[in-house]
Amino acid sequence: MPSPAPSSPALSRRDWALLLVLCGTIFLEGIDIAMLAVAVPSIRADLGLSTGTAAWVVSGYVLGYAGFTLLGGRAADLLGRRRMFLGWLTVFLLFSGVGGFATEGWTLIVARFVTGVAAAFMTPAAMSIITTSYEEGPRRNKALLVFAGTAGGGFSLGLVIGGLLTELGWRWVFFAPVALAGALLLAAVRVLPRSAADTPPVRGPGGFDPAGAATAAGAMLLLAYGIVRLEHGGSGLGLTLGVFAAGALLVWLFTVVERRATAPLVRLGILRRAATVRADLGALLFVGSFFGFQFILTLYLQELRGWSALETALALVVLGIDAVLAPTLTPRLVGRFGTVRVILGGFVLATVSYGLFLPVGAHWSYGAMFPTLILTGTAFALAYGPLTIAATDGVAPEEQGLAGGLLATATQFGSAVGISAVTAVYGIAVAGGDGSAADTLGAYRAALVVPVVMVALGAVVTATGLRAPRPPAPPATAGRQEAGSTAP
Repeated sequence: MPSPAPSSPALSRRDWALLLVLCGTIFLEGIDIAMLAVAVPSIRADLGLSTGTAAWVVSGYVLGYAGFTLLGGRAADLLGRRRMFLGWLTVFLLFSGVGGFATEGWTLIVARFVTGVAAAFMTPAAMSIITTSYEEGPRRNKALLVFAGTAGGGFSLGLVIGGLLTELGWRWVFFAPVALAGALLLAAVRVLPRSAADTPPVRGPGGFDPAGAATAAGAMLLLAYGIVRLEHGGSGLGLTLGVFAAGALLVWLFTVVERRATAPLVRLGILRRAATVRADLGALLFVGSFFGFQFILTLYLQELRGWSALETALALVVLGIDAVLAPTLTPRLVGRFGTVRVILGGFVLATVSYGLFLPVGAHWSYGAMFPTLILTGTAFALAYGPLTIAATDGVAPEEQGLAGGLLATATQFGSAVGISAVTAVYGIAVAGGDGSAADTLGAYRAALVVPVVMVALGAVVTATGLRAPRPPAPPATAGRQEAGSTAP
């Protein structure tokens, strides 16, 4: 007889307690990024930072995060997820405090870089704890969708919280995460499981693959640095191209090392899983388009319209609707239509949303902007959570950290690419004008084409998964069970 389908993805109190702590860390990461983005002008004025130094206060975090996420994901698999999570949450807490006490620009940059590295180890560990603590299927999907919704909600609420705290003093933007991280750390010690899945495999000497770790971190750092240089208009095109070339060389060297390693840091076979690669590429394009759009929208509201940081933050808070829709509506859609179709719907909706904003005017009312904002938040709820499901479904338990690391690497590079691309297009358009308000508005419109193109490409990439063959049914449900499956 056929095995009955799961009746409900209900979670127990213990399940919710664990999920609450893990969601707390991704919320912490989201508000940390958003609050700093709002506070940078105040930090610059108070410490007398140059424009370049102020930009690196933000980019230092991106560099640390993108450079070490792949290594962080695999470290969770090899060294223990609970150990990595607790250890790097502690580092995150300590260096957030260092940033709050900083009196020099270089101290802030170092603090933000180390905080980014901590997030690069902490976030994949949190995701892999979810994927190994909740069985694959409706319960895991629900947990991942709540996790993803919390991430988006943290960023949206962080804009508002950052505006309020900056009014009290920018140092509170660093001290508030310290308090939240401390509470999460105390709770995590109690609720994080000491399960067999968290026990690292027994390996002989050299089993950690230090050569793979070094080349992977070096390649990611160089590539991330190259993208950041483009974003900030690096001082020399030749040097930027050299950075990219060195990064590409290290990527090649990394693949050579991994092919020869007896215990590789990254089993290259995982990159032959079409579903994983498609989800990671989709995440890169979707997150990149979102951050690129949000960046240009913020410039439009503050520079052209003259809105304050707090007014801008309150206007953008509607983007946080994904925190409500992701755990409520999205699981039902995934259960009925399958992961790939829901992701595709998110990309199509985002394409429409950004397209509606292309003819933005110099005096648009908030009501004219609202359809784009609400549709963008809804699209995020449809695409981002299911992308995390698609990136980890079917991956062996011992490689869940690696899968989470690949996804987080893709999202971090996506955010950097999206912001860099819109910045480049905006800069070129401004340089070709006469500095008038009309030319500035035209530059915003030109830059807004970038997120439209990115989500349109993402829709094409996702659509290729609609015709992908279904995985074979497990022995217990073999036969003709596939006909009733909700898998994509």
